[in-house]
Amino acid sequence: MKKITTTGLLACALMFGMMACGGSGTDSVEEAQEQTEERFEDTAMEEPRVEASEFMTKAASSSMMEVEAGKLAQERATNPQVKEFASMMVKDHTAANDELRTMATSKNITLPDSMSSDHMDHMRELREKQGAEFDRDYMDKIVSAHDNDISMFEDVAEDENYEDADVKAFASKTLPKLREHHQRAQQIKDGLQQ
Repeated sequence: MKKITTTGLLACALMFGMMACGGSGTDSVEEAQEQTEERFEDTAMEEPRVEASEFMTKAASSSMMEVEAGKLAQERATNPQVKEFASMMVKDHTAANDELRTMATSKNITLPDSMSSDHMDHMRELREKQGAEFDRDYMDKIVSAHDNDISMFEDVAEDENYEDADVKAFASKTLPKLREHHQRAQQIKDGLQQ
């Protein structure tokens, strides 16, 4: 009995240690993609769902980062334009996340429950900044994030062979707002450099 208890305690300690260290080393986006891939493996929907999952999980992670960074900027930013922009980011990307979540549920696609490790790193870096340095770093990260988002959304929206019409329509509909965010973010960033 003592051996079983000790073995059980060791197993629990090992599992807790793995969870505390991030599990198997994959991040939440990869885990969500793997869950969807396993769910549709060897079905007629495998290819379109895996393709949609790759886009949707990355878009969700980026949007989560932009919401969290926006909330942080609302607290820490010193420039009123940065604060106003951050408020818009929280509002617009929360709405996009809700729409993405609804679409994922309807398609039985798993979305990540947290940001990718890269996006978490961006947030860690931002949390270390204060004042004008925070403002510059926040705007720099948002411009970069929107560069990536626009490219990713264009790839889906402009791909004539993209199989999932709903995902393609979401990407097409969201692109103008992302471009608007990018343009405004670049203007603010340029203004902070002067």
